[in-house]
Amino acid sequence: MHNRVGMGYDIHRLVEGRKLLLGGLDIPYIKGLLGHSDGDALLHAICDAILGAIAEGDIGEHFPDTEQKYQNISSSELLRNVLILMHKKGYSIANLDTIIIAEEPKLTLFKASIKKNLAKLMNLNIDCVGVKAKTNEGLGGVGRGEAIICYATVLLTKPT
Repeated sequence: MHNRVGMGYDIHRLVEGRKLLLGGLDIPYIKGLLGHSDGDALLHAICDAILGAIAEGDIGEHFPDTEQKYQNISSSELLRNVLILMHKKGYSIANLDTIIIAEEPKLTLFKASIKKNLAKLMNLNIDCVGVKAKTNEGLGGVGRGEAIICYATVLLTKPT
């Protein structure tokens, strides 16, 4: 087996008048993530992790915010396109690990649902997906509830 590791990161500002989408799920909250697409920072971080592992740049190169066709697009659709590219290169996902950093809303009750949805979106066994939720202990913009940060690490495999 040939293995590759990728790491992804994304941050989006929390604003009123938007849905809060994380991992393709609508999380009930008074604010949502601002973005050219639907703003799902978790799926964006996952896309970047996969793209990095296959040496194909980043999400902004593939889906630039200067193109109208990506305005309000579902991040699940962006992920589908990244997965197609990954499969064309002969890779599959061995496992995915993620971290969501948010002061609010508290995500403990949503972690299992996010994990289940990620497994479904990526056609993975649920035991190959990790979802952790952390706070920023009141520090910085995330700690003040101004933004949410997401990290993702992915291990890809390819038969030799």
